[in-house]
Amino acid sequence: MSALKPLADRVLIEPIPAEEKTASGIIIPDAAKEKPLKGTVIAAGNGKKDEPMTVKEGDTVLFGQYSGTEIKIEGKTYLIMKEADIYGVFQA
Repeated sequence: MSALKPLADRVLIEPIPAEEKTASGIIIPDAAKEKPLKGTVIAAGNGKKDEPMTVKEGDTVLFGQYSGTEIKIEGKTYLIMKEADIYGVFQA
């Protein structure tokens, strides 16, 4: 859990690591791995004045490959992005 509280419509996301192997068992080298597109919302801002936030802590979300800014907090890598950069929330 992070002590950082995003402002306005920003969301702090912990990326879910990319697969290490293909379905057939081939190990993917680090250089060939794609940037994660899924992650878990760690913290969310309060939203804008006229637009409340639709994502909340604990949601698993899908976002664009080049969305957000990568930051490190206490040795862990997170992404911080605007809620508009999130494409959708996975249903449980």
